Amino acid sequence: MGGIILFDGVCNFCDSTVQFIIKRDQAGYFQFASLQSDISQNLLAQFNISKTIDSVILIEHEQVFFESTAALKICKKLDRLWPCLYLFILVPPFIRNALYRLFAKYRYRLFGQKSECLLPTPSQRQRFL
Repeated sequence: MGGIILFDGVCNFCDSTVQFIIKRDQAGYFQFASLQSDISQNLLAQFNISKTIDSVILIEHEQVFFESTAALKICKKLDRLWPCLYLFILVPPFIRNALYRLFAKYRYRLFGQKSECLLPTPSQRQRFL
């Protein structure tokens, strides 16, 4: 089994990011669930993750990754040159995560939000939990 990405389903940027990942994950390694879904809520409880977390979450091999570490680990599995971004893992987490949190804080202002979660296309449905 591959990784599971939990994302903010009402965030326009997050929705676009999921579409970006799907297009660059030809192997179908990742599955997705919006944080607003029952499946995500069950996974949050299973892994003892706060329900108020404001981060992308990657669950991979029974480990949980947040913020910039999750984003970089996702890049590592994508097609083409995207795995090169994983080199940023060498930047200390307190710097990476500070930048991540700053962006996350303003993502709704910059990109807006939806009133409902994304509805995957029929061909994408198998990738969503």
